[in-house]
Formats: sequence, structure tokens, C-alpha cells
Amino acid sequence: MSREDQELLDAFEADEFKSDLKEERRTQRAKFATETIKKDKRINIRISSRDLEALQRRAIEEGLPYQSLVSSVLHKYVSGGFKDITAQKAISRSKQFSS
Repeated sequence: MSREDQELLDAFEADEFKSDLKEERRTQRAKFATETIKKDKRINIRISSRDLEALQRRAIEEGLPYQSLVSSVLHKYVSGGFKDITAQKAISRSKQFSS
């Protein structure tokens, strides 16, 4: 660990950091966080057994229930956290061929 990193860690552990968020913004962020983790709807979907088994394997690797993994993946997708890699590759290939 670098000296600068150690100084930051020491300051953090000594509780020397103070938030500069205004109370209104802090309340708004807390509300967003609560709404993000609130799971009040249930869905049923049909997927192939192969995909389900793959999801279950990945969930085991991540150390969480597979339903939580599916929920997390869906949340990241709808909030823009995932990028379509195959589409990006196709765009890159078409740019290479057009050049």
C-alpha cells in the first residue's frame, strides 16, 4: 500500500471524513436506495433448463441465491449498467471493413 493510500485509510478509520451532502440530498439518496432494494413484485418466466443451470452455477460462484443474481442482472440492465458487447463488436467490425 502506498503512503498516500495508508494516510487515507488511517484518516477514514479515525473518522476524520465528513460528508458534504446537504440533508435534503442525503434524504433523497436514502429514498432512492430504499426503492432500489425494495422487492415488491413477483414475476414468473420460462427459460431453458440450460440457461437456468448456468445461472445457478454463476450464482454459486458469486455466493448468492440465483434469484438474487437474476434480480441484480435485470436491475443493472434496466438502469443502463450493462452494455451490449455483441452489438459493440458488430459496430467495430463494420467500421473496420468500411475503412
